[in-house]
Amino acid sequence: MESILNIRNVNKIYQSAGRELNVLNNINFAIESASTVAITGPSGSSKTTLLGLCAGLDRASSGTVELNGIALEKLNEDERAAVRNQYVGFIFQNFQLLPTLTALENVMVPLELRGAKNIKAQALDLLDKVGLADRSHHYPVQLSGGEQQRVSLARAFSNQPAILFADEPTGNLDAETSEKVIKLLFDLNKDAGTTLVIVTHDLELAARTSRTIKIKGGAIISDENQGYAE
Repeated sequence: MESILNIRNVNKIYQSAGRELNVLNNINFAIESASTVAITGPSGSSKTTLLGLCAGLDRASSGTVELNGIALEKLNEDERAAVRNQYVGFIFQNFQLLPTLTALENVMVPLELRGAKNIKAQALDLLDKVGLADRSHHYPVQLSGGEQQRVSLARAFSNQPAILFADEPTGNLDAETSEKVIKLLFDLNKDAGTTLVIVTHDLELAARTSRTIKIKGGAIISDENQGYAE
């Protein structure tokens, strides 16, 4: 099957107190289209840093990040933003909703950026799919953590992404709400063929994907196919 994401010899180095800090060391892997992958590892292992590089939110210090056949290191920030808007969905652990916009308006933003038509109707439909049609005019501060995460999920769905990156998507949620969010994620993978890449501490969630990449100390220590997905 064709790969949607190729990571080759990727390193990420930060300058700290006049010293170089290598937080990702020679990372290599490819992810097939329509697959489900978990990235796991202890706190401080640079999982979130890696996810940001994969999504084009940041630039690698060296190496190649190729997303849907596009080499991200060759692009400037505006060009990477255009790639994200066309191909990528991203779910943050802390939701990253715009506080001055309603749930509906938060979901409409990516649609507006794409120049889509009938954006209000599309956004309402997305909120309905995540069970929040009746909360569309509420602001983030008026929503529970689970509701905010479902709004962020609807927003991530809005551009019909080829690949969806989720950073600890259930980290701030109770067990019941976590299960609802997980079901929505895997339903998107099944129904739309969206590639799903999840950073998680939750080993039960990782086991529900078809593959687990484990990172420690900024390096891959194992890469295993479970042979199973939701």
